[in-house]
Amino acid sequence: MTDVAPDYLTTKELAALLRLSERKVYDLAANDEVPCTRVVGKLLFPRADVMAWIAGTRSGPDVASTPLPGIFAGSHDPLLDWALRESESGLAAFYDGSHDGLSRVSARQAMGCGLHIREGDGWNSDTVRTRLSDATVVHVEFDKRQRGLIVEAGNPHRISDIADIADLRFASRQDSAASHRMFADLAQEANINAATLKGPAQPMRTEGDVAAAIAEGKADVGFGIAASAAQLRLDFVPLLTERYDLLIWRTAWFDPPFQAVVNFLRSSDFTARAAELGGYDLSNLGHVHFNSGAP
Repeated sequence: MTDVAPDYLTTKELAALLRLSERKVYDLAANDEVPCTRVVGKLLFPRADVMAWIAGTRSGPDVASTPLPGIFAGSHDPLLDWALRESESGLAAFYDGSHDGLSRVSARQAMGCGLHIREGDGWNSDTVRTRLSDATVVHVEFDKRQRGLIVEAGNPHRISDIADIADLRFASRQDSAASHRMFADLAQEANINAATLKGPAQPMRTEGDVAAAIAEGKADVGFGIAASAAQLRLDFVPLLTERYDLLIWRTAWFDPPFQAVVNFLRSSDFTARAAELGGYDLSNLGHVHFNSGAP
């Protein structure tokens, strides 16, 4: 994830951040007006010191802002949930779906959230730009993951597609979950009304809850991710690859709790856990899809 938050900025990166020419950045460094260090003749600028320097130069009245709670909301992902704990970040998690997470971030009730909102041929970006175009947020890719139908071990109902589940008990999600809306669209394409499917009356709040309902015999099938099926040794019928992203307030990104997560995502333990769970593609981890206020 080094392309999102490197510890040091180059001259070119600092010039872009400040909207100045590289020549002006060299002048600031030469006059000791900006925090910098020289390594084998190359200028590097400590990101944390630079951000503090920028904040220290502001003028005007003090404006009180609502402190961001140490809560990560939005869509549940087993790999992210594990990383929040293993990194010892101290961040709490409240997973109630992508759309709920967006609302909580917008209201500053969460410092960040996970998203997997389907947008035609893409994921998440248009929604973020529409909902939070003026907010100082960073929107980065976390992973791509396999989504499909979680079924009982051995797939006794011989399910191969959504068209096969019309008469089965389905573990549904809450309306604030992006997967709930995604499944309704896919079911409609298969001439199935998702609202009429049989199954537990109580919606499943997380990806893990979907898998648990099937493992416990409360449902025959659910719409979930490969990693959740693997955790409970269930079978899985892949339908699509989705992109799961993180949306975070920029100030929270640089705070120690989330920096602990960022550093952990660079570790071999994290990579090994993704491989163990299965169904994940981390090749684009950390790619920035939106950085409000950036040039």
